[in-house]
Order: sequence, then C-alpha cells, then structure tokens
Amino acid sequence: MDRILVLLALAWGSSIIKLVILAVVMDTCFGCIRAIKEHEFNSCFGIDGAIRKISMVASLAFLLILDRIVHLNLIGFIPEAIRSYLPVNAIGVAEFFGLLYIAYELVSILKNMTLCGLPVKRLWETVKKFLTQYTDELPDNT
Repeated sequence: MDRILVLLALAWGSSIIKLVILAVVMDTCFGCIRAIKEHEFNSCFGIDGAIRKISMVASLAFLLILDRIVHLNLIGFIPEAIRSYLPVNAIGVAEFFGLLYIAYELVSILKNMTLCGLPVKRLWETVKKFLTQYTDELPDNT
C-alpha cells in the first residue's frame, strides 16, 4: 500500500502527468458526447479506446518507477522552442512519454470537438493536413 501511495505522490508531483490525466478525461468526455450526437455508442470502439487510455496510464506508472530507479534527464530531446513552455527543467522517461501522450490526446480532442459541432473545424483541418504529411497515426483516420 505504501508503494502505491509513493507512486501516486510521484505522479501528482509532475505537472506533465497531471496534464496527461486531464487530456485523457477531456478526450473521453468529448468522445462520449460525439457518440451521443452521432447515435453510435459502439462498445467495441469504446473498449479499444478504454484499453488505449488504461495502457497509457499503466505505462506512465511503470515509467515513474523506472525514473525512480534510473535518473535520466531527457530534456535534450525536446526542441528548444518547446522547452520554454514546459513547467520543468528536467524531463524523466515518464514525463517524456507523457508529452507524447498529451500530443496524441490533443489531436483526438480537437477531432472530437470538431465532430461535436464546436467551431474549431478550420483548426482541425490545418492540424490534420500538417499531420498527414508526417504521420499516418491520426486517430480514427477521420
């Protein structure tokens, strides 16, 4: 039990991990709203999304333990232009992956916001066009 509390304290001590949790909750909320709007609550799709989100959180838990054992600073892998916006001077493995998860969740949130009818379609189109040039990892390919 004490180890779980230590792990929770480590997670709650990181602004980046808190942002991952917030992004996961936001994406889940907008995904549910989108499903209600489209009358397409698909349990298979919902299960896949839930498994992905649980896997992200579980990987962060394991990576927090790794950070506790091996103290790596991966801030050098973050572009200089982005570093100035980060609330930290050092990035462990968990926080590094947390930044990647945040980026993925933000894309999914933006897509779901667009499909919910919020006025962000132009922004979504711009982001989608940019990402299509560099990756095929867009959520749902929508």
